Amino acid sequence: MMVIPAVDLKEGRCVRLSQGRMDQETVYSEDPIQMAKYWESKGAERLHVVDLNGAVMGKPFHRSLIEEITRSLHIPIEVGGGIRNLETIEGYLSSGVRWVVLGTAAFRNRQLIEEACQRFPERVILGIDAKGGKVAIQGWNEVVSMEPMDLANQFEGGGISAIIYTDVERDGMGTGLNWEETKDLARSTLIPVIASGGVSRMEDIKHLRALEADGVVGVIVGRALYTGSLDLEEAIRISKMSQ
Repeated sequence: MMVIPAVDLKEGRCVRLSQGRMDQETVYSEDPIQMAKYWESKGAERLHVVDLNGAVMGKPFHRSLIEEITRSLHIPIEVGGGIRNLETIEGYLSSGVRWVVLGTAAFRNRQLIEEACQRFPERVILGIDAKGGKVAIQGWNEVVSMEPMDLANQFEGGGISAIIYTDVERDGMGTGLNWEETKDLARSTLIPVIASGGVSRMEDIKHLRALEADGVVGVIVGRALYTGSLDLEEAIRISKMSQ
């Protein structure tokens, strides 16, 4: 199982939000490139990068910065936030980004994901964000009536590389992952699941390893790494231990 550090970008800085609220930010670095290099030096196998401004605007805001981060690292990165068309997808992937994460686009424009998967198989990740068990879109600002499992099932067998499942209400709060919903989603689909939102301590990593058999292949960690409540090197070591 992979432990994937998150670098969330807002106005050129590395920040973390609480419950996805743009007005509830904590700045952890004025230099996201050095932050990305630091996580790589600590053993990260990949990096999760989010363009927060882009997610709200519906178009890339930090594209040049993300491309610079990509060039600065040896490990692959996945990018989400503001990706709404094939031109943006192709631009990111041609610049060295390994995976693009599509969330709002999956709900608004299923054809976009299907076309992207045809042109770039296994390089598209489906981002499913949830509030109260329902899908949240548009930078987490809108909750729709669809359940995460129903959205995931629409893309079964379509060339999606993985699903990132985030409980928005736990994201950045350090309250622990939503284990039951993460497990239920993983069991309901053949698409590998990457957990996200709420990891705060080493016990969370140990607990997650028990979900590997259900299809959970990784976990994205943000605030816990930045505050020091979780050590990345130790988390990676624990994640690689046999059951």
